[in-house]
Amino acid sequence: MSTLLDNLNWRYATKKFDATKKISEADLNTLKEAVRLSASSYGLQPFKVIIVENPELREKLKAEAWGQTQITDASHLFIFANDLNLDSKSVEAYIKNISETRGVPTDALGGFADMMNGVISNLSQEAKNVWTSKQTYIALGTLLSAAAELKIDTTPMEGFSPAAFNEILGFDKLGLNAAVVATIGYRHDEDDAQHYKKVRKSQDELFITL
Repeated sequence: MSTLLDNLNWRYATKKFDATKKISEADLNTLKEAVRLSASSYGLQPFKVIIVENPELREKLKAEAWGQTQITDASHLFIFANDLNLDSKSVEAYIKNISETRGVPTDALGGFADMMNGVISNLSQEAKNVWTSKQTYIALGTLLSAAAELKIDTTPMEGFSPAAFNEILGFDKLGLNAAVVATIGYRHDEDDAQHYKKVRKSQDELFITL
């Protein structure tokens, strides 16, 4: 049985997908659930994940991603979009969710709500957007690891025009911003990159113990 480290060694940023192979509905739901369960600051999840399957739409997006074929050839396209309108209403909805999920009165969660509201209200709009954008990368990391466990290939991508993606997908009207993208599917037999040895720093180079 493969271990987590085996699967992480197996995965790589796929350069060429097999466009004839599609992810099963069951595996797609597993990946969605993994992202849903991913960590986020305070548990707020200040982002949305848009899954694009429409071929015509993906062709438009590819043109704004420097023609990278992964956008159209992968089975599915995940776009992680951070919330541009995080405010007290977002906190209120989260507190309500906690109350209903855990059976805790909302009054008992007032201190937690006040703390979150205090942090958010003290951030400039720019700082808030940077912070919510960072949250999408935590979810992205969870997606990459979960996909590797299922032997599903992925490519995390920053090489695209967020402004163009926002316009094409109507994110501006939804208060969202395309932060990072992941294409998922199955590697093509002709993708030479799958045979490259993984290049990483050694543990001694990467870690510092104090």
